[in-house]
Amino acid sequence: MDGVKVANRSVFLASVLVTGAVAGAFIWLLLFLMNLGISLLWDRVPLYLGQFYPLIMCVIGGVVIGLFTKRYGPYPEDMRAVMAKVRAEGGYDYRDLGPMSAGALLPLVFGGSVGPEAGLVGSIAAVCTWVGDRLKRFGSGFRELSRAGTYAALSAIFTAPLYGLATAVDGSRAGGDGDAEVTRAQGILISAVAIVGAVGAVMALTHLFGGGMSLPRYSGISYGTDEFLWLVPMALVGGLAGWLFHILEHGLRHVSDGLGDRHVTKAAIAGALLGLCGMVLPFTMFAGEVQAEELNEVWTTMSVATLLATGFLKIAVTALCVNMGWRGGHFFPVIFSGISIGYGLAMALGLDPVFCVCAVTASVVGGVMRRPLMAVLLLFLCFPVQSVLVLAAGAVIGSVIPLPRGIAHTDDTDGL
Repeated sequence: MDGVKVANRSVFLASVLVTGAVAGAFIWLLLFLMNLGISLLWDRVPLYLGQFYPLIMCVIGGVVIGLFTKRYGPYPEDMRAVMAKVRAEGGYDYRDLGPMSAGALLPLVFGGSVGPEAGLVGSIAAVCTWVGDRLKRFGSGFRELSRAGTYAALSAIFTAPLYGLATAVDGSRAGGDGDAEVTRAQGILISAVAIVGAVGAVMALTHLFGGGMSLPRYSGISYGTDEFLWLVPMALVGGLAGWLFHILEHGLRHVSDGLGDRHVTKAAIAGALLGLCGMVLPFTMFAGEVQAEELNEVWTTMSVATLLATGFLKIAVTALCVNMGWRGGHFFPVIFSGISIGYGLAMALGLDPVFCVCAVTASVVGGVMRRPLMAVLLLFLCFPVQSVLVLAAGAVIGSVIPLPRGIAHTDDTDGL
């Protein structure tokens, strides 16, 4: 009897691993299509349309996104909505997987300052729910695949297994209407196995065929007395950027609500403003992972004012996009903002650039997420382990800056 039980558990965990790998492969495919679309629209066509191309293409993108929303609805949903449904209902509706995936790609391909995580998590939740529904007759535990798949998606998108696992632990602690026959420890194990499958699949496919999505990896951080004397002031500057994101998001949400169901108008306005910003400061466009690599190469040729303006304006453009129809996540753009502001302060103060980028990025992300531990785990994808004290200090300082009364914090990981 024990042998049968062990065999059943082994088969189940193997199924979870395969499901995670399928989720990772689906993520890689969508990112591959995103990169293909960006290359087509932004590397070739601009040669024929000149300096106004960002404005032209972003307005066209806004119209396309608005018409898509009018036809299919507000896809993709943001991460907190997806995760809330997965927790409450034990799965996510997969009937509109096609429009859901297309809706995730459109803002990214047209240059929106949004990350892919919101759309990809929704698509993966739908795929894993479909798989779970096909397999649930083999055992109630298969219904956990939806939840495990979403945590695996978070890990695979950011290539940050610890972040996804910590989110799974946090979600299991929060409770919910999960399967009563699956204990908290078993749920965490299921999520961990799915994460291994998803991250492994993304890394393998990226190695074989390219594509994927990753932020730069910093190493060689060094610091002395001068760096630590400036740590708190720099973190306060980064925290101000995170604070600004909440202010702008709150205000722009009201603007969007005031425009009601004028989807084309909202998205076209956002596209026009995005394009104008891109004409002046090109790094304010796109999710930010490729732009961060480029910024690492050219930041010494830029002025302090340009670096700081790029970082703060990207915060504003991201809040504009996510609230005016260009639906997506904000993690990648926010991280880029911290990198740009950090380089600006390093140039102004003559300090170690990696230290400044580390401290400021942590405080920006901490200010947006308001959860220092999760911010640190997420940023391990960029910074070495020996930077943990700087990351922790920056994230805590950014997260404790109080928001104005009446502005509620709604992080994308709330409700996990």
